[in-house]
Amino acid sequence: MKAGCSQLQPAVLILVFNLCFYGSYQVTDLQICELCSGAVLNGTAVGRFCSSSAGRIEGRCCLRNDNTSDPEYIIGLDLSNCLLTHVEDLQRASTAVMIDLSLNPIVNISEAAFQGFIELNYMILPQDIFCPGGNTSWEKVEVKEGNRFCEGQKDTCNQTGQLSMNCPDNSLCAPYGPSFFECSCADAYHGYKCLREGEFPLLQVFAPLGASTFVFSLLLWLTQRRKAEPL
Repeated sequence: MKAGCSQLQPAVLILVFNLCFYGSYQVTDLQICELCSGAVLNGTAVGRFCSSSAGRIEGRCCLRNDNTSDPEYIIGLDLSNCLLTHVEDLQRASTAVMIDLSLNPIVNISEAAFQGFIELNYMILPQDIFCPGGNTSWEKVEVKEGNRFCEGQKDTCNQTGQLSMNCPDNSLCAPYGPSFFECSCADAYHGYKCLREGEFPLLQVFAPLGASTFVFSLLLWLTQRRKAEPL
């Protein structure tokens, strides 16, 4: 009976770890909505956007209210009047369409703060803070009432899914946030700077990896089995 218990213990520990990790991941995902007190007000820019988008307010976030999608999908973020001085990591809100950072004593915004924000289409900033990527990254930039409005994120590539001078030969360019882009190899190309032609050698790469994983798992199982006390 002792052997059975010893074999069950690792499985129980793994289950508990997965549950704890998943729970902490859910909490962390929405921590950005609690960066400062209060909630999104109906009369604010993000509040009006959330209402028109049939979203759901959660703290300082507007979440997409769609049962078929991720319940924590952030489409709006209102961090106005939060006493923020630096903006460095907002990646938890990378799906946001609108972000309001107005009424903050911001002195610096990291250049990579909005990397990956491909859906971002409208921003409100203090008037002395430039739009991410500069004015050339936006269709319209306007300063009024003490705020700077950045509207309509431009496509950094010549055309999404097309060959671009920004990327190496044999690769495709896709936007990746204001002034950012990412390159992926075109069909039939792979490797460093997409210089290798032909299909990616899946068998040669993953077969040894799979074999080594199997051998390691087998050795681990045999080791654990030896440690188990006989009935």
